[in-house]
Amino acid sequence: MNDRSQANLTRPDGSPIRILAVDDESALTELLSMAMRYEGWEVWTAASGQEAIQVAHEIRPDAAVLDIMLPDFDGLEVMQRLHAEQPDLPVIFLTARDAVADRIEGLVSGADDYVTKPFSLEEVIARLRALLRRTGTYAAANAATLVVGDLTLDEDSHEVARGGDSIHLTATEFELLRYLMHNPRRVLSKAQILDRVWNYDFGGQANIVELYISYLRKKIDAGRTPMIHTLRGAGYMLRPADD
Repeated sequence: MNDRSQANLTRPDGSPIRILAVDDESALTELLSMAMRYEGWEVWTAASGQEAIQVAHEIRPDAAVLDIMLPDFDGLEVMQRLHAEQPDLPVIFLTARDAVADRIEGLVSGADDYVTKPFSLEEVIARLRALLRRTGTYAAANAATLVVGDLTLDEDSHEVARGGDSIHLTATEFELLRYLMHNPRRVLSKAQILDRVWNYDFGGQANIVELYISYLRKKIDAGRTPMIHTLRGAGYMLRPADD
């Protein structure tokens, strides 16, 4: 892992990023911990859902890596309990189940990413880095406020508003909107969005783009003149409502 990939991946105050890794396979959590500590991050581990919730309450992690199958209750329930305390906590699921329905279920339930076992440690770290960049856990250089029509997005504070009304977005929704706002009036294909927002090929599952576009529409366009437009067979475009 090169120095460039590790640069700036700290909390805004310069302290190490905190990761919670949850899996009942101690050998796996130890390997994950070693890889994450190599990045300069602090890692706490848990082998059950209850232990994960207790640890998260104590350390307030910046991201969590959760196994779906745990001895007491499953990763989906763990995530829901973690989000009850930290609504914006980024979560990556680890699972041996590779069915598309399982992956979509995890993402729809609020996870930000999904890694299927067996996986490479480099893949997990790469996805964590991408996720932490999306959430703004590290201080982004040259942060700015993006403005398209009456829609504003602050890349530093992660505040979003339309017509002065504050809009709460998840980490992935924020990154998707940011990409659209960096390219106003430009048609962006599903492949471009997958590459930019998810930072990897999502197994050809371009329907995840449709899903998150629908989430954004409910928050950005609901009750207002639409700004997000679908160009059938081409992709999506964001343009001011008065265009």
